Amino acid sequence: MSSPREENVLPLIQGCIDQDRNSQRMLYQHFYSYAMSICMRYAPNREDALEILNDGFMKIFTKIDKRYDTSRSFAGWLRRIMINTALDYYRKQARQPHEEELQQAAAVSLDGDQLAQLQYEELVDMVQKLTPAYRTVFNLYAIDGFNHEEIAAMLHISVGTSKSNLAKARVKLQHMLEKHYNHERIRST
Repeated sequence: MSSPREENVLPLIQGCIDQDRNSQRMLYQHFYSYAMSICMRYAPNREDALEILNDGFMKIFTKIDKRYDTSRSFAGWLRRIMINTALDYYRKQARQPHEEELQQAAAVSLDGDQLAQLQYEELVDMVQKLTPAYRTVFNLYAIDGFNHEEIAAMLHISVGTSKSNLAKARVKLQHMLEKHYNHERIRST
């Protein structure tokens, strides 16, 4: 996932600092796809991703004048806000009771050859089917590059829980991949 070009966003950023609605709309449109791709990784569906995205942009528009350093990449700042907004959303959801019990499973890593053959959208769809706890830890670790200590601090969980959720997410993804490839093999025969 590459970030959008930032050449001409400084005037839009200044407009957002000045609370110009047209600049806010144009900045939102310019970064919509990039921000949505981040939110989709954490959300269980497109509707929730849109809610996270809009909450994230509200934070951007209300904090841009005090928190954004114009000498740094705007896309990087936006990415961090979207991830943190997704984590806030996850925490809010985690406080609500979940009917689904977490299953115990051994650590299994994903097969790189199988992953290479998957379309990006198929993989995102599989990740979205994970429970919120598994999905969040998987994204933070495997995609965003955080370590277990950082994840534990962000999510207010233990390092062991972070490692366990990652292992369980990988097992679930492995099962989804196996099911996908078995289905594809049957279709091709």
